Amino acid sequence: MQPLIFNGPSFINALVCLGTAFVLGGLIGVERQYRQRNAGLRTMVLVAVGAAAFVHLGGRLTGPDGQTRIIAYVVSGIGFLGAGVIMKEGLQVRGLNTAATLWSSAAVGACAGAGLLAESAAVAVFILAGNTLLRPLVNYMNRQPLSASETEALYQVHVICAPADISAARDLLYEELERHHYPIRDIQTLSEGEDLVELAAALVPTTANAEDLDAITAHLSHHGVVSSATWTVSTTL
Repeated sequence: MQPLIFNGPSFINALVCLGTAFVLGGLIGVERQYRQRNAGLRTMVLVAVGAAAFVHLGGRLTGPDGQTRIIAYVVSGIGFLGAGVIMKEGLQVRGLNTAATLWSSAAVGACAGAGLLAESAAVAVFILAGNTLLRPLVNYMNRQPLSASETEALYQVHVICAPADISAARDLLYEELERHHYPIRDIQTLSEGEDLVELAAALVPTTANAEDLDAITAHLSHHGVVSSATWTVSTTL
């Protein structure tokens, strides 16, 4: 391939595309940095500018077809980057919103790199709106009492026992829950110390009866190998 000769107007166009990606990615990053997320200002700017640079390069070398191919790779490549900010803590998953913002910032950069500056700005506005204007609504909905009849809930039965009694406590959990016809998805060790261990049996997502779970935990608490027992309910992932 013959080297491309420097072209002033094309270079200025590249600067405009990259500058747009830089500014819009920066606006998204400021909001993320303000909320002290793992992927903040610099990350969002680099993602947007990088996507813009690749897309612009594809267009400069092979035209619209090259841009289309590059955009497909950008979409999948940012997916791997976003996976790096997603963390699983027990049954809770954190970082999904940050990963989605990274992915969306790449869309801002891709639009800018393709010369669609107005569309790039529009995408950035919608991203900022999603991360700011929707936050009060999300907080309001999260404060509402959890109703098993309106949402799929995850029930867990917890027991605390001595390390030497883990096997016996696990067997008791299985027996007690099966006796009340509650299928178990899995049993996890939530915490483990020198004196006490906490086990949690996650039920297969279903509607459970609070009185049944109270009776189950009360019965488990009377066993010598169990120090205490309780149950919790949360929304499924």
